[in-house]
Amino acid sequence: MSTVAHGAAAAAAVRERAEASEAFFPAAAGRLARLCHELSERFLAGGRLLAVGLGAADRSDARHVAVEFVHPVIVGKRALPALALTDLDDLLLLAEPADVVIAFGERGDPSVAGASLARAVAAVHARGCLTVAFSAGLGAQWTFDPPTGDRFVRQELVETTYHVLWELVHVFFEHRGRHQQTAGAASFLYPFLAEGEVDMEAVTADVRASVLMKASEVQELRERTVLDSAQQLAAAADAVGRSLAGGGRVLALGNGGSATDAGDLVADLVAAGRPAIDLAGDAAIISAIANDIGPAAIFARQVIAYGRPGDVLVALSTSGNSLSVVDALGEARRRGLETLAFVGYDGGRVAADRLADHVIVTPSQHIPRIQEAQATAYHILLELLAARRPPAGMRPAQFTP
Repeated sequence: MSTVAHGAAAAAAVRERAEASEAFFPAAAGRLARLCHELSERFLAGGRLLAVGLGAADRSDARHVAVEFVHPVIVGKRALPALALTDLDDLLLLAEPADVVIAFGERGDPSVAGASLARAVAAVHARGCLTVAFSAGLGAQWTFDPPTGDRFVRQELVETTYHVLWELVHVFFEHRGRHQQTAGAASFLYPFLAEGEVDMEAVTADVRASVLMKASEVQELRERTVLDSAQQLAAAADAVGRSLAGGGRVLALGNGGSATDAGDLVADLVAAGRPAIDLAGDAAIISAIANDIGPAAIFARQVIAYGRPGDVLVALSTSGNSLSVVDALGEARRRGLETLAFVGYDGGRVAADRLADHVIVTPSQHIPRIQEAQATAYHILLELLAARRPPAGMRPAQFTP
């Protein structure tokens, strides 16, 4: 594919996402703002967020939601109780009336698993839980179903949506805190005292406007990331294609929310019939290495164990400075692996020291937006990979994303 063709393909991919975003967020913004208010009420009443996903890609989103709420990266924001569940029995055992249940699934999934998830959503709703779904057909009280048939674009809009919920629920906490200060010493015991002094309609309107602003911000960042890195993405796709054609595998890694994005990338590759390993996916291995050697070695030791010359290591990092990522890239290079890094900010050490063969920079300091734009970038990488001619002996179906 020529340089002009690469640029045209990247521009078309960005336009597709812009059109889907413009069709989704203006229509959903008011409902998202009201849901943020309801989430704040549930958390203040002692509820938890239970995110459930059954398929590999849905599990990665459930884990992403949970890590963002439990470990907020926005300075000064409170940690909120959230769990990622991958089994419906666990959901039915753990769900309590004050909880919020967020379900991830394929749109209109007719499978046994899809039907079971819908029944579980109905069961926890009957128990008193607030139910949210990112798929039509699950019967949740709040359903957000992006209007696109492209599963990559759909996942990107869903990721932005749950990031927005996590970011903006804190707005309502902050307003509660201000009015509690007028309620005297009893405000700690009675968090809703003097509630009438807060104009929640005005707050909700502000939150709605913020939803639209964030959706616009990430679309601009997607455009900058993809168009500025069109040639790097194409070169990376060529490298991954050569590796897979030669019997290689993809190893992916990241920390926190980036770990769940690594899991999403691996799920997409495996669904397309390509061998891939999620180095962030095994808590026993990660905790053993972190405990016995140190957290900086959690990925490098796995590269030693699994990496082979001709494989590709894909690293996702919002800062480009994480020691565990830096050390893994160094170990991969020493062992003859091709290396690809998706990084935010200015690229950090990874970009400055050229620690990866291919570096895709998302120029932002806002972690949720970085992760959302990185999801677009690696999805486009997969689309470019799918456009390559299948090597001899490999079924064309394996190259369908």
